[in-house]
Amino acid sequence: MIRRIGTLGVLSLVLPLASGGCGDEAGGSGEVQSATAVALLTSGPVSDAGWHAGAYEGLQRIGDSLGLRVSHQQTRTPADFDEAFLSYAEAGYGLIFGHGFEYQDAAERAAKQYPDATFVVSSGARYSDNVVPLIFHLNEAAYLAGIAAGSITRAEVLGMVGGVEIPPVRGTFLAFRAGVEVVRPGATVLETFTGSWDDVSAAKEAAAAQLRRGADVLIHNVDAASFGVFQAVREARAAGRGAWAFGMNRDQNDVAPDVIVGSAVIDVPAVFLQVARQWRSGTLAGPLHSGLESGTVDFVPNPLLPGIVPAAAEARIASARQEIADGRLQVPEIRYLEDEEAGDGGSSGGRGRAQPSG
Repeated sequence: MIRRIGTLGVLSLVLPLASGGCGDEAGGSGEVQSATAVALLTSGPVSDAGWHAGAYEGLQRIGDSLGLRVSHQQTRTPADFDEAFLSYAEAGYGLIFGHGFEYQDAAERAAKQYPDATFVVSSGARYSDNVVPLIFHLNEAAYLAGIAAGSITRAEVLGMVGGVEIPPVRGTFLAFRAGVEVVRPGATVLETFTGSWDDVSAAKEAAAAQLRRGADVLIHNVDAASFGVFQAVREARAAGRGAWAFGMNRDQNDVAPDVIVGSAVIDVPAVFLQVARQWRSGTLAGPLHSGLESGTVDFVPNPLLPGIVPAAAEARIASARQEIADGRLQVPEIRYLEDEEAGDGGSSGGRGRAQPSG
């Protein structure tokens, strides 16, 4: 979400996987040892300053901190998901991340063919011995963002722009709406799904349409398309409107620091690193949950816009944050994790409590 990230080496044996144009370069050749090789699949560009960028940074952190060989591929279609999982597993990669709800089915198919490899699915819905879902409780941070948003709206009309209407995204919007209602019970909250994570123009038009309908605060749950949302808000402000935006998935505050009040954040790099450590030690088992309690999900105000959120709202956010972490406040969620006990069920994630801390 924030930085464009550099290149990582990829084995010439799996070089065809790098055709997604994400900046991977050929490295050595020959098979790799499964205990020393980690791969990442993303369905969008890692220059999105958000969901995919966080995963790519996590892959880099694994390589730097643990000295493991790492590789990345952007997969564009469901057929690419299967091919990439199988090719990496065949090449000897022992830990393979599929960063998104959409990778679930392909991961399960590959896991049956390669039982010695471990497939980790961000916001996955099902799990087995070698398929591990990561459930990000981003709804908890979205709820806090909703309190902040409700405290600054003057029109009492707010907007939410999403990509594909999947359960984890719907869950973050449900929680955001609930947070708004804490401070503005009569507010109108608009919702639009464009059908694309990365279509900047479509997201900008959806945001502009909500602004025309009177919204003065917008949040998103898209990937690269978030740039369109921020641009629409920036243009509205330039035209004299008092509009604001909120980031999602990663700390986006410096992407558009003049319009972003704060971000609902997942510390994906910390989660990925902890997963890799557990995998290497032989203790990795799923499903893994990550939320406010573990310190890997939070609402992060923009330090360059102090005073936008009233002090009373900041105090309410701090109180709610502690109540959620302590288990005294249950944030609205959409459960999609299958086969888990009702008391532990999955929540609305980033595109979904491991205990990763860094």
